[in-house]
Amino acid sequence: MMRTTVIGSYPFPAWLEYAAGHLAEFGNDDVSELQDDAVIAAIHDQTAAGLDVITDGEQTRLDFNLSFYGFLSGISTEPDSPRRFGPPGHDQRGKHQITGEIEAPNGLGVVAEFNRLKRLAPKGPTLKASIPGPYTLSGRLVPNKRYPDRWAVTEVLVPIVRREIEDCLAAGCAEITIDEPSMSCYAYRENPRQFVDIFNRTVEPARGRCHLSTHLCFGNYKGRAVAPRRYAPMFPAFLDFHVEEIHLEMASREFAELEICEQIAKTKIVSVGIIDVKSYYVETVEDVAARVRGCLQFAKPERLSFAPDCGLSQTARWAARTKLANMVAGVHVVKRELGIP
Repeated sequence: MMRTTVIGSYPFPAWLEYAAGHLAEFGNDDVSELQDDAVIAAIHDQTAAGLDVITDGEQTRLDFNLSFYGFLSGISTEPDSPRRFGPPGHDQRGKHQITGEIEAPNGLGVVAEFNRLKRLAPKGPTLKASIPGPYTLSGRLVPNKRYPDRWAVTEVLVPIVRREIEDCLAAGCAEITIDEPSMSCYAYRENPRQFVDIFNRTVEPARGRCHLSTHLCFGNYKGRAVAPRRYAPMFPAFLDFHVEEIHLEMASREFAELEICEQIAKTKIVSVGIIDVKSYYVETVEDVAARVRGCLQFAKPERLSFAPDCGLSQTARWAARTKLANMVAGVHVVKRELGIP
């Protein structure tokens, strides 16, 4: 009841950022040690904050989804960024050309991430794996004659992601988040029912077998959004997602459309983003408590969980650490007021 959780990513330690730019100087065992140490650091910050649910912080990924293209065959290496200077934005990331049949012969690497998390995490917190969905992954692949549009590219990725979900379940993963921010970013101009169909076919192996959630946001690359920041175009269609929990970005939007929690909470848990990952204002414990009380106007405690708006990879670690600690403390203030242990 009123769990505290995170979406997936966590800031890289400074030394990891430096090492990632100099990997040629390290041996394979050195790299494995780097990865373990980075995950240990992410686990430490999350458990020190007192989170109920933790992840590996996606410390072995490049961004939340860019690394996955390295697991795909049938594509070419991304060309140089089309725009290298000026304010940061999504157009500074190039796209991959499709050169053959898209496959992932060795999976997408999430199972290895989860096994590392299991090995390094202390007993107590729930362990969660996060997997980008097929529509979001399709966004950086250029259609061709074999795959003539984004929908066709998405379809070939559906069984790849589905297989990764099955492998995570086999590894003992009891909580999985499917990240599909592109669905929430483009629901205003696409058919949301088509998104629901794609999503549900993707997650079918996990239905009823784990705590399944999805994260809906409007983009956070370099702390920038990329879409009209409204949930209205997604609902009621997205209520048909086969998940136990839907996470919403709320804090950075000044809690606009908070009333939508009431609609979602009739059938699912609403994970409300109450920490703004785009802002360096560090929310106080009382800020968080007041926000939690506001959410309780629209959903019962058993239908609520709380998290930052999005992954924390674009937020400096000093801020992320304090934001998480204050988030947990603020939620606990209200739980004590309600007599919830």
